[in-house]
Amino acid sequence: MFYVPDGTERAGFYECEDCGTRFLDIKIAPRITCPYCGEEPDMEIGPDDEMPEASEAAKLIQMVEGEDVEKYDVLLSLAITGGDYEWI
Repeated sequence: MFYVPDGTERAGFYECEDCGTRFLDIKIAPRITCPYCGEEPDMEIGPDDEMPEASEAAKLIQMVEGEDVEKYDVLLSLAITGGDYEWI
């Protein structure tokens, strides 16, 4: 699968408020960092640097379970990969 590993039974369906991208992730939380426009902060800072903040702009739309995980993964990846859609 494109977004989550094969055999994943539960995943979160997210939409980023900054870039508008929708994606699946194995993490399930109300908000996570967008893998496309967000960056995990580099916590190795010097004495004069400010403490970085993690921008959690991706909001959980719904939790997807069972065989729906594979269906969502294929549908979301079609636009990016131009994948095979004959299963529909």
